[in-house]
Amino acid sequence: MPWHIFILENFRVINKYQKLDAVKSILSELKTVAVAYSGGIDSSFLLKIGYDVLGEKCAGITAVSEVMLKHELESIDRIIKLIGVTHYFVQSYEMDDPDFISNSADRCYYCKARKLDAIFACAAEHGFQYIVDGTNVDDRGDHRPGKRAAKQRGVRSPLEEAGLSKQEIRELAREVGLPNWNQPEDACLASRIPYNTPITEENLQRVDRAEQYLRSLRLQQLRVRYHGAVARIEVEQPDFEVILKHKDEINKRLQAIGFTFITLDLAGFRSGNLNKLIK
Repeated sequence: MPWHIFILENFRVINKYQKLDAVKSILSELKTVAVAYSGGIDSSFLLKIGYDVLGEKCAGITAVSEVMLKHELESIDRIIKLIGVTHYFVQSYEMDDPDFISNSADRCYYCKARKLDAIFACAAEHGFQYIVDGTNVDDRGDHRPGKRAAKQRGVRSPLEEAGLSKQEIRELAREVGLPNWNQPEDACLASRIPYNTPITEENLQRVDRAEQYLRSLRLQQLRVRYHGAVARIEVEQPDFEVILKHKDEINKRLQAIGFTFITLDLAGFRSGNLNKLIK
């Protein structure tokens, strides 16, 4: 049994630095890895550590499609340049998949499958044997069919295997100098569309444009949930004041984007909120 697994199973490692050592050991054993890089803090941190451990035997690969938020591309470019690691963009074409656009409760499975197949093909072309992702122990809850697609394809999750939590990853990322260490959690644009509402380029773009505008008001943690003619805005409750201060402008701008009714969810921001609709 590898030493890092022995430690985790028998001594219940709780020190984040020991967990980081376990991540490094896992990466060293894999020898050549490509990180499925989304631009979020978890995969950014894993990419940084992978490059520190393996050098040119580590690369990042990002699957790009219509469901990706525009501001994520800017973040990816900035972090890649900072780390200095080799990086590739590949197209995953989720919108070509009828199972994805039908938007069942397993939507994330079909999305992840498409992305990973494109990433594996790119990794093989460039000589990287293993794919790793930024899944951590806090990702074990909620409805996450994408993890099934990753498991089926043999994707490794060193951060989860080492027992690192989201908070520990943020703390370590700050210590190694990643500027996005406190970046709000995000998800693809499709997560704004209720299950069984077909996903179209039009409704994805409408949501993306609305969120881009709201971010210009210095709102960070937010979602615009798509309900046909209704835009339901989720922000953290302390930011309600910002929404109300700019309510007339917000109403005008989002109506110009294509929504008829603009609402504020009084419960505030909740990640994965639409999963409540799964029976």
